[in-house]
Amino acid sequence: MVKNTKISVIGAGFVGSTTAYAIMLQKLAEEVVIVDINEKKAMSEAMDIAHGTAFIEDIDVKYGDYSDTKDSDIVIITAGPQPKSGETRLDVLNKGLKINAQIVPQVVKYNPNAIIIVVANPVDILTYQTYKLSGFPKERVIGSGTVVDSGRLKYFVGEKYGINYRKISTYILGEHGDSQVAAWSSTTVSGIKLDDYLKSLGFEINDEIKEKISQKVKEVGFDIVGGKGYTSFGIATAVARIIKAIVTDEHTVLPLSTLYTGEYGIEDVYMAAPCIVGNSGVKNLLEIDLSQEELKNLQKSAEVLKSLNIK
Repeated sequence: MVKNTKISVIGAGFVGSTTAYAIMLQKLAEEVVIVDINEKKAMSEAMDIAHGTAFIEDIDVKYGDYSDTKDSDIVIITAGPQPKSGETRLDVLNKGLKINAQIVPQVVKYNPNAIIIVVANPVDILTYQTYKLSGFPKERVIGSGTVVDSGRLKYFVGEKYGINYRKISTYILGEHGDSQVAAWSSTTVSGIKLDDYLKSLGFEINDEIKEKISQKVKEVGFDIVGGKGYTSFGIATAVARIIKAIVTDEHTVLPLSTLYTGEYGIEDVYMAAPCIVGNSGVKNLLEIDLSQEELKNLQKSAEVLKSLNIK
């Protein structure tokens, strides 16, 4: 258990409750508070998770209102509309903005020194809105970005070629959505360029294969929603990974939604970039090597999001 760490989760839906559960399993906090407009739902989820602490550690999991989140180290916002089958994450924009606009002032009121992690979709736009509404420095307003997408890319490459996907280093950049960009030119396996690694094993890798895998990464979330009605485990585990990097001051690199301030020729937009993450939030946004095509597509992704941001 990470001592003296308090984490609050706003939203007791599939993502929020599973995230709270992942935090408990990984012993990432001493206290976890779940808040939801549906108090009975928050109470039931907190109670269910709390019963599991008997087998894990002495972690206090409870439900409450915003006042109970007071002095949290991290506040996670998961509350928002769930995209339906056939909808893009941007289709739920207006609903999400309204809900988030009600949440952020309450979070700020009770947690002026917290790091805010936005998970609700469309995550990049809601994170930008949270940054504007909160008045917090950009380092302390983070979106879950494309951590889960990048994990999916590793998984699908490993699955296709029968290699250990945990040895793959790669990033999805830009929007957590349709305009996202796979950074194939910077993808490595144990430090070796992916193309060279696969060719040394006699495998074929080309632009057509890369595009098919990239498309699969974009679509698989909706495939999951189509089968079970929502996604939860993948994103919750990704959020727990972000939290671990923060509470242990890990200085690891994760593709988080953060504010671009000129990097890659992009300004004033929140979207995923490789970020060094530690106990103060995002410490640095890294500019990695991209092909000209990847850079062009990343800039296009920025334009898509900038056209929708609410100032």
